[in-house]
Amino acid sequence: MTPRELETFLANLIADWENEIVEFKEADDNYSTDKIGKYFSALSNEANLRDQENAWLVFGVQNSTRTVAGTTYRMERDRLQNTKMQIADDTEPSITFRNVYELDSPLGRVVLFEIPSAPKGIPISWKGHYYARAGESLVALGIDKLDEIRRQTLSLDWSAQVLSGSVISDLDPEAIQKAKRAFLEKYSNRFTTEEINAWTDRVFLERAHLTLNRQITRATVVLLGKPESARFLSPYPAQITWKLAGNERAYEHFSLPFLLTSTLLYQKIRNFQMRILPEKSLLAVEIPKYDQKVTMEALHNCIAHQDYTRNGRILVTEYPDRLVFENEGTFMEGSPEEYVSGDKTPRRYRNSFLAQAMSEINMIDTMGYGIHSMNVGQARRYLPLPDYDFNEPNAVKLTLYSTFSDSDYSSTLLNNKNLSLIEIIELDKESKAKIQLQETREETTVKTKVKTKVKTKVKMIELLTQKPDITREELSKFLGLTIDGIDWNIRQLKKIGKIKRIGSDKDGYWEVVSGETQV
Repeated sequence: MTPRELETFLANLIADWENEIVEFKEADDNYSTDKIGKYFSALSNEANLRDQENAWLVFGVQNSTRTVAGTTYRMERDRLQNTKMQIADDTEPSITFRNVYELDSPLGRVVLFEIPSAPKGIPISWKGHYYARAGESLVALGIDKLDEIRRQTLSLDWSAQVLSGSVISDLDPEAIQKAKRAFLEKYSNRFTTEEINAWTDRVFLERAHLTLNRQITRATVVLLGKPESARFLSPYPAQITWKLAGNERAYEHFSLPFLLTSTLLYQKIRNFQMRILPEKSLLAVEIPKYDQKVTMEALHNCIAHQDYTRNGRILVTEYPDRLVFENEGTFMEGSPEEYVSGDKTPRRYRNSFLAQAMSEINMIDTMGYGIHSMNVGQARRYLPLPDYDFNEPNAVKLTLYSTFSDSDYSSTLLNNKNLSLIEIIELDKESKAKIQLQETREETTVKTKVKTKVKTKVKMIELLTQKPDITREELSKFLGLTIDGIDWNIRQLKKIGKIKRIGSDKDGYWEVVSGETQV
C-alpha cells in the first residue's frame, strides 16, 4: 500500500473495525515479542471465527483514545522484518505476519502488522497455548471457540474421520519413532528429548495432532499405518506409484506408511551430480540433478492435497530431464502464481486434519511457503522453475526440471547471485518462451523438409509416368537435384514399391506400379 492508502486504511481501522480483530498499542522499542505472539494467536483465531481474511495489530496508536501517538518499536527495518521469523518459530502450525507496514504520519510513526486468519479447522497457538479476545482483553481460547474452529472442516474433511476398530498396534512403530524425531526437531526450543521420549505413543500422537481425541483417523493411518492397515481406508486407495519413462522403463508401487515410503520413493529417483561451468572460471560448479528438499516438498504436497475420494493414486513419473508429480483434485485456493512470493496464506485445505498433522512432523508448510521454497530451490541450482499444469480436469500436475535447457538462463543466474525472485521468474518466462519458439521453428523445419521430400517423390513419379525412358540427367534438370539426390529418391521409391525398372539401365524404362502418383 502507498503512504496515502495506508493513512486512509488506518483511519478506517480506528473508526470502524471490531475490537476483537484489531488491537492498538503505543509500544516502545522494548515491547515483548512474547506479547506479540499471544496477540497474533488471539487475533488470528478471532478473524477465523468472524470469517475475516485478516486481523491487525497496530503499534503507535493509543488504545483508549484511538489517536496516533507514534512508536519507537524496532526503528531499523531489518529488525522490524525479523519479527516475522520470530513469530513463525513459536506459532503452531508455523505461521507469521502476511505483511508489516510502516507509516510516517505527521503525528508519529505507525507500524501495522497484518495477521492472516487461522485456516479453516486449524486454530493457531503460541508456544503451545491458544489465545482469543474477550472484548479488549487477551484471554485463553475457550473450549467452545476451540471446538468451533476444529468443527469447521471435520464434517467435510476426509482425513479427519475416525476409523472405528483401528488401534495403535495398526500403526508402524518405525514410522511413529520417525514422527517423534521430526516433532522434536521442529519444537526443539519448546520440548527436550527427555520430555518427548517420556511420552507414551498415545500421548505423542495426540500432542502432534496425529489423532483426534485420542482416536485414530484416516490421516493417522495414511502417515503412520502399517501396509495392511490400508484396509481401514477402503474403498479409497492409498498408493503412490513411481514410473520410469524413456528408453528404460520401470515402475514400483508404494503403500503405507507414507511418512516412510515417500523417502523410499525418493531413493528410487536417479539423482547424479551435474556440472555447470561459470564464465571466466576454470572450476565447474557441481549440483545434484534433483534437490532432496524440493523433491520431497513436491511429493508431500501431493500427499497433503490429494483428493482421496476420487479413488486415484499419486503418480510420480521420472523422465530423463524432469520429474512430473500428479495428484487427484483441483488446486484448492487461488493459483500457484499467488504463492510464489511467499506472501499468500491459504485459508482452506482439502484435508485440513492431514495438513496440520504433516506440518507438526515437518513434512509440509501450512503458511503457503511450499511453492515459494521450490522456486527458490530450483533458482539456487540455476535450473528452470517448476511449472503447474491444470489441463486435465480435477487433477494437478507439477513438473520439476533437471537439465540446463537454456545456457543463457543458467549462466545469468550463476553470474548474478543477487537477482530477486521476481527477476528470476521473468527470466524463466523469457527462457521458456525462447525454447518454445525454437522448438516450434524446428518442428516447422522438419515438416517443411518432409513435405519437400514428398513433393519431390510425387513429381518424380509424374515425370516417370509421362516419360518412362527419362534419364537421370533429365530428372536432375527438371527437379533441381544432384545425380546422387536422384539416385536416393529412386531407391526410396523402389523400396516402397512405387516404381520398378524394366530392362537394363541403358535400354530399359521405368514402370510406375498401378499408375499411382501418390506417395
